[in-house]
Amino acid sequence: MSSNLDPDARNSYRLLTLAARMVQRRQDDALAPLGLTRAAVIALEGLSAGPLNQEQLAAAVHVQSQTLGRVLLRLEGTGHITRTRQTVDRRQFKVELTEVGAAALAAAAQAEIRAYPQDPAIGWKVLREELAKLVGSLPSPDPDSAVVRFPEPEERHPRSAGDHAAKLHGVDSPKVEHRRG
Repeated sequence: MSSNLDPDARNSYRLLTLAARMVQRRQDDALAPLGLTRAAVIALEGLSAGPLNQEQLAAAVHVQSQTLGRVLLRLEGTGHITRTRQTVDRRQFKVELTEVGAAALAAAAQAEIRAYPQDPAIGWKVLREELAKLVGSLPSPDPDSAVVRFPEPEERHPRSAGDHAAKLHGVDSPKVEHRRG
């Protein structure tokens, strides 16, 4: 069976995958000294506009509530958030960013900015527009597979010095929800 896929497209897909893994790795490295993960930062960002219950937050950041619960438990333990049981529905928790969490979120934003290349030759707007077209052209996954699965701490592997290929070997990209429009 032969493929009609343009060789440039195939090479671009591979380059895009490599770039995504490298960006994720840089994010992980930038956040590690702060004791944060990408999952934690995404949860903190979801709370930056105000408190939500766990299900609302899970929907806002496109993850399963159960997966988010583990992230929130760690964030609560480090004082980044508070969870308060609701009086009307005792099964629900109001999740709120603390001052410590807000400061950590600001520090994470700065750490991530420093982790990204500041090369003026990169056409970021064009890249964003082209990636938006690519994401929009991909078929929508079924709703159950549109959930980001955050790796548990024991699933994360420490990185050592070496070439990028060695660092990226075996790293799985999470599934993300694709939006049209």
